[in-house]
Amino acid sequence: MKISLLIENLTNPALLFFVLGILAVRLKSDLRIPANSSKFISIYLLFSIGFKGGQELAHSAIGVELILQFIFAILIAILIPLYTFFLIRKKFGVENAGAIAAAYGSVSAVTFVTGISFIESFGFPSSGYMVAILALMEAPAIVVGVILVKKYANSSAQMKTRHLISHSLTNGSVLLILGSLIIGMLANDAQAEGIKPFTNDLFKGFLAIFLLDMGIVSGQKLKGLFQFGWTPLLFGTLIPLINGTIVALVSVYLTDQVGNRFILAVLAASASYIAVPAAMKMSVPKADPGLYLPMALAITFPVNITIGLPIYYAIIV
Repeated sequence: MKISLLIENLTNPALLFFVLGILAVRLKSDLRIPANSSKFISIYLLFSIGFKGGQELAHSAIGVELILQFIFAILIAILIPLYTFFLIRKKFGVENAGAIAAAYGSVSAVTFVTGISFIESFGFPSSGYMVAILALMEAPAIVVGVILVKKYANSSAQMKTRHLISHSLTNGSVLLILGSLIIGMLANDAQAEGIKPFTNDLFKGFLAIFLLDMGIVSGQKLKGLFQFGWTPLLFGTLIPLINGTIVALVSVYLTDQVGNRFILAVLAASASYIAVPAAMKMSVPKADPGLYLPMALAITFPVNITIGLPIYYAIIV
């Protein structure tokens, strides 16, 4: 990996705003993003990436390459929670292991958005259908995580699989990005051009403010991990990098598009801190959100956007 690439990513304004958020918490500053503003920015980012993806998907031909990438993405979302569950079950217990496995098998829309911005800055756009792959990977990992808890704990997993899948697909972030994707597909070029200043030109600015908010939230949740020793830190750092690196290497057999290979690696490396906590709260209430939530948000997310993105890019290019 080129040092210059790592330095360039570490000086990216969006990333520096994330660091500023963590620093604000450590300095006990009263800097905060209002809850309503944070929610609006989240909605904007999902809407923008979904709509742009739909536009690109409308111009994409459905072929063998596309189908293979969809199948590969589903396999990733199934295999990652399977192996991680058995890797950490004895250390964290069945319920916590199931929730962590689901989080790391599922995906982070914000990491996805950051990855899109990163790879496009090098002139390698990804296909529009990668947005559909993002949404597709949410549900399988959650279902696998709950099934594993149900099998090995014989308790806690209270929601039926059918209801769990339904809940995953109707989760606000998943529904918004899928809906925006469909709307983007239906809109013609002239109609899309009319809202381009909103969906494209403002994107990086809103992303920077959102990452500032994520930095503040991450800084507030770091304390909850200390009671579990070094294992959450090691897991949250190494497992995503391993997953992303493997997919970056294997994806060459699926497609030669640099952007698509990079995004597949980013999705494999990311961990959910929105959809999975919402699902686990209802289906596995004994799982400790003070463990799996800060692992995904306060460890894995910053590891990916500081170290992971340059590593996956260097492997692929």
